Amino acid sequence: MRNAETFLTQTEQDALVECVKKAESTTSGEIVPVIATMSYDYPRAGLIGSLILGALAAVALTLVLGREDMWVFLALFLALFFCFSRLFDAFPALKRPFLSKREMREEVAEAAFTAFHAHGLHDTRDKTGIILYVSVFERSVQVLADKGINDQVNPQAWEEVVAMVTDGIRAGKPGQALCAGVTRCGEMLTKRFPIKPDDTDELPNLIIEKAD
Repeated sequence: MRNAETFLTQTEQDALVECVKKAESTTSGEIVPVIATMSYDYPRAGLIGSLILGALAAVALTLVLGREDMWVFLALFLALFFCFSRLFDAFPALKRPFLSKREMREEVAEAAFTAFHAHGLHDTRDKTGIILYVSVFERSVQVLADKGINDQVNPQAWEEVVAMVTDGIRAGKPGQALCAGVTRCGEMLTKRFPIKPDDTDELPNLIIEKAD
């Protein structure tokens, strides 16, 4: 599984920062791409996966050994459950078959909201912060804007940006997709929030959240 640090090459990261600077050169808005490895660690999926795989493997081994005994099965199951638990912890991508799309959408939405506040996008001078949040594991994108923007821009407008970035990532061009999304955000902001004479760059132009 790719993580946030390797999602973009250094060249793509540099190009994205330049895209943000260019987009912000005509608006007082603050656009911040944030890339995270995972929005949540999904312990429930690991538990379910370990239970299912542990039970199936224990049954198979019991039959292979010719020991149709409940105590043998329980001993094998507990040992295998522990092994699979460690495996799921070490390789989170294995949890995907045990996750629903709805659960992942909800966790990404919550993580994007948390990142919006954790990185100070709610605290800009004119309430014009926008987060373009990418969660690599879930292959999901969220765009959130602060109150100053949402008072004048229909929140549904960000769905266009989400679709643009998501399609580009699926096509194997994440750097270009994010630049296109940033540029589109800048175009929408420039019309309503033109740059001011005393404008300053209040927030980072790219945040890559390090994996724990």
